[in-house]
Parts: sequence; structure tokens; C-alpha cells
Amino acid sequence: MNLQNEEFEPVWAAGFMSGTSIDAVDAALILTDGVDVLDFGPVAEQKYAPDEREILKQAVAAAREWNWQGAPPERVFNDAKNVLTSTHGAAWEMLMSEWSGPSPVIAGVHGQTVLHRAPGRGMKGETLQLVDAGALRRQLDIPLAFDFRSHDVSEGGNGAPLAPAYHAALLRRLGTGDSAAVLNLGGVANITYRKSDGSLYAFDTGPANGPIDEWVEGHGAGTHDDGGRLAAAGRVNEGALRQWMAHPWFDEAPPKSLDRFDFNANLARGLSLEDGAATLTAFSAEAVAHAIRGFEDKPSHIILCGGGRHNPQLVRELKQRCACDVKTAEDVGWLGDSIEAQAFAFLAVRTLRRLPISWPGTTSVREPMTGGELLP
Repeated sequence: MNLQNEEFEPVWAAGFMSGTSIDAVDAALILTDGVDVLDFGPVAEQKYAPDEREILKQAVAAAREWNWQGAPPERVFNDAKNVLTSTHGAAWEMLMSEWSGPSPVIAGVHGQTVLHRAPGRGMKGETLQLVDAGALRRQLDIPLAFDFRSHDVSEGGNGAPLAPAYHAALLRRLGTGDSAAVLNLGGVANITYRKSDGSLYAFDTGPANGPIDEWVEGHGAGTHDDGGRLAAAGRVNEGALRQWMAHPWFDEAPPKSLDRFDFNANLARGLSLEDGAATLTAFSAEAVAHAIRGFEDKPSHIILCGGGRHNPQLVRELKQRCACDVKTAEDVGWLGDSIEAQAFAFLAVRTLRRLPISWPGTTSVREPMTGGELLP
């Protein structure tokens, strides 16, 4: 993967991310030329209030029921967009209150994914991220890049994952030449794998936090398995785990992608709260281990990003099941909660300069693909 063929001036850029776990808007500033990361600015997190989270969850449920058939549920989507505008604006204010440097020249916003369908059986995929780009552009008062996935999907790609370009820049900044992987543990897990020859591959490995959160919340035990305590108190149902891993999706060749609900908490139906949490947590880790077994060049280490790295039981399962060194983002000096927000700042600059943001090895698109819409 070649990120560039010419040199560009570094600029400060802002990025925003709201993941499928629907817990917060993350914001971050980085200094980048769209190829390398030169410096890091402040980060911010705007948690969703319970009523805001409920509105976004209703939008996801409405999108799944609609599933691109008939008229879209515009009222529900508009309610969600209003929440996203206000919370992104609040995250922006927090970010700027910590910043005394030059004004960012651009911002990149991912929006809220409410529906995603991977390509297959001769059909192109579909993807939908909600955001009122015009309203947010007016609130930020700087150029805004958005809708990063649609162009890739329209050309036959998966539209995901998109963080690999940024992961590659971070790995290059570390200066290690051996094989390595970056694993993002959000609602879904996605991995960026750099071989020792420098070639880059990326794909979704399977579920991560999504089914665990759904399981815990469905039992009225909170919004997530805080500290992994429920899973640690349970026992992994190895029979169920083997059955889940027999799903044909795991043997499909990458690149490939998932919707947050392609694997969900219904898998664990019939298990106790603790055993279900333990088995779903082991499932997320085993899916990653299964992916790594298919690598030609086993990575010397995996660097964990995203909310899942805060779950000690998930990290323990990964260390037991993956035959390589497992580190957290903080172990290598990264800010693990902010990497996806930083990634969309990075992609915003690449969009501004019409540089590719996806490749055959990362989304299965036929050729390197630019992406993102721009409101100057």
C-alpha cells in the first residue's frame, strides 16, 4: 500500500468518531500531511446521556427494520442526526478549550453507522452513517469531510475497515520493521495486519464488544461488562463456542466486513448471565485468534485499541488464544480511546488532497480508492 507519491505540507486536523457501541463521541487533533503523523493535539470525549443513547438506538432499530426496503424512517433518522450534531458540537467545544495552537484547517466526521451490509453473491454492499453534515459544518466553522465509506461500497468494496491507513502511519511512526497488527475492539473487531515485507491487509475479524454489551444490557446489569467481572465469574461453554465458530463467515477469505448485529447476544440464549458473558467474550477473542492463524507471516505483536481493551477478561482471553505478544495502545504510547477519532482527522486530510483511503487489501475494492465528501 503506497500512501503517497508526493510531499504535502502538514496541517492540524480534527476528527470525530461515534462507534457502534453508542457510548460517546470521541474527538481528537493531529498534525499530519496525510501520509505521516507529525504530532498529537488534545483529545475529548462527550458521553451520550441516557435519552440521547436511546434515540440513537431507536435509529439503529428502525434502520434494521427498514433494511433499504421502501421509504426510510426519516423522522427517527432526523432525531438521531440532531443528537449527533449537538453532541459533536459539545465535543468540539471541549477539544478547542484544551487547544491554543493553530486553528485546524479541516475536520473529519464519521457519523453513526446504523446499517451495513457487506457485498456478496454478486451484489454490491450497502452502508449508512447518519450525520447532518451541513449543520455540523456550520457549527464547527471549518471545512468538513464526511461520508467516507460510500464511494468504496459503490465500487464493490466493503467500505470497511477505514482505519488501516492511519494504523499504517502509526506503525511506521513506531519504527518497527517486523510484522505487526493493530486490533480495534469496538462493537465489531477489525484488524490491520502489516507483514514484514510492508504489505498491508485489513478486515473485520468478528464481534467484539457489541454482543457482550447487548447481553449485559438485556439482563438489566448495566450497559457493558464493567471490568469484565461478569465474564470472569462465568464459565465458557466450549460446545457453544465451537458451534459459533463453525459459522461459514469465519472461513470466508478477507477482506470482509460485518454489521454490528450479524452476530448478536441471541447466540448465548439459555446461558446464565455470567456464563453468557464469559462465552461471548471468549468468542470475540477466538475469532481474532482464528484470523491470525490464517496469516502467512505471524505478527510479532498485536496492539489493542478501542473500548474492548478496557475489559481485562477480553484481554486475558486474547493473550491465551493468540499465539503472539498482546499489547495495549498505551503500552506503545498511543491513546487507545482516541485512535479512531484521530484516524478520521487523518482521512479528512487525505480526502482534502484526493489521496486514496482504501485499497484492495483493506476493503476488497478493485483499485486504490479515494473517498469522502467535502464541505469547504
